[in-house]
Amino acid sequence: QVQLEESGGGLVQPGGSLRLSCTASGEIFSVRWMNWYRQRSGKEREFVARITSGGSTNYADSARGRFTVSGNRGILRTYLQMTDLKPEDTADYICHAGVVVAEGKNRPSEFWGLGTRVTVSS
Repeated sequence: QVQLEESGGGLVQPGGSLRLSCTASGEIFSVRWMNWYRQRSGKEREFVARITSGGSTNYADSARGRFTVSGNRGILRTYLQMTDLKPEDTADYICHAGVVVAEGKNRPSEFWGLGTRVTVSS
């Protein structure tokens, strides 16, 4: 019913920058919030950043000051601008959205993307 697709991952040198995107499509009335998580090999998924339809944002301590989350088109699409990347930022970056699928359904349904891989290495 709802699909999330990430893009923009790749290989970047330490200190470099990369911009990821997450696009929601399908049966959508509105996207209420969208989170970015990341998962390193063999590790638990961890929160990175959040944006809501009202424009508020939140960041993990590891991301604050280096990463910026933004959105357009009613946050059907969000961006995670990453700067000053470090080797420990290497992970699969995963989009997580709260979606109202029809007018009158006030409780958002949650969906996950498949992720895009970011590798920070010299």
